[in-house]
Amino acid sequence: MSKRLYLTAIVALLLLALGIGAFHMAGERRAAEKMTGTQKGAAEMLAHGETSEAGTEQTAETEDPETETSEESKGTAGSGSGGGSGSGAVSHSGNSAGGSSYGALHVSGTHLADGNGNPVQLRGISTHGLAWFPEYVNEELFRQLHEEWNVNVIRLAMYTAEYGGYCSGGDQAQLKQLVKNGVQYASNQGMYAIIDWHILSDGNPNQHKKEAKGFFQEMSQTFSSYSNVLYEICNEPNGGTSWSEIKSYANEVIPVIRANDPDAVILVGTPNWSQYVDQAAADPITGYDNLMYALHFYAATHKEDLRTRMKNALDAGLPIFVSEYGICDASGNGALDIEQANAWVDYEGDERVLKVGGLVHEAEVFGPDMVMRRDFTLQS
Repeated sequence: MSKRLYLTAIVALLLLALGIGAFHMAGERRAAEKMTGTQKGAAEMLAHGETSEAGTEQTAETEDPETETSEESKGTAGSGSGGGSGSGAVSHSGNSAGGSSYGALHVSGTHLADGNGNPVQLRGISTHGLAWFPEYVNEELFRQLHEEWNVNVIRLAMYTAEYGGYCSGGDQAQLKQLVKNGVQYASNQGMYAIIDWHILSDGNPNQHKKEAKGFFQEMSQTFSSYSNVLYEICNEPNGGTSWSEIKSYANEVIPVIRANDPDAVILVGTPNWSQYVDQAAADPITGYDNLMYALHFYAATHKEDLRTRMKNALDAGLPIFVSEYGICDASGNGALDIEQANAWVDYEGDERVLKVGGLVHEAEVFGPDMVMRRDFTLQS
């Protein structure tokens, strides 16, 4: 059955949820607040992505949350089944998202580009934790996001160590099916999909490296012929995890994906909840094409200093993808900071913004120009 939920109702749920996030905005504490015994979270919220640049220094104590192309080498439109909740199997015929706005993407210098070399910026939202809210993985919702909100990318946030996570007792088969279904629904709607290995409370991606390699081997094999899939291999390294540790992890996971898909764009998280992009800029991963580095910001916490940090990393030649952002504080609580949100948006006029490959909005947080009375579809 399908239910229509108004965003205003979602707001109330979000407040009760104490800030449970899709990609996660915060650290381990926030994850615990999200899932206290029952699924406290609220539904996903949509927001129109805004351009930005970033570069702030944040101490390790600050819990950060958390175009048309000519390439046709990977097939045409996907062929999955229609709506339904995300837990049911959807066929995967090996076709790509022929309707994707920009076709197959690649990294050119510091920016994401289409087949003609034109800079591309994806804009969209993330799911909530797939284990907690599988009902939001349905084709009707994805259709509505694409047609009514102009979303062109969906981030499928699969938590690893939180309650019900892939590496913490969750149903791995069901979680993988949800990811596969989500990719197919996005493909059917002509959108891109980010497969997000959502580390958070596990802090260091090396903690579950074996599981990550097995997961990405299966996903990259399943979607090797899809031109609309991006792989995010470690959401928000934190807890003092160094860039050298992240880089070591990436150098083991990237070849697993490349063995099946030599061209897909891969997003690599950066230290301190994906803020310290300058450290990656000083010692980037070599030997692979089509890599980008994640930066996450929350407007009420991350201000001019993070925008400066991002600017400096871009100027140093680092390709950056904002795979998570919000306009409240990094904990997911507190009021919305519209002034700082607008400060991020104001970077839109800066030509360097074209180097930022994506802006994916935290599913629980309002965007600056969100239409409050808009509704969306839940299937159960």
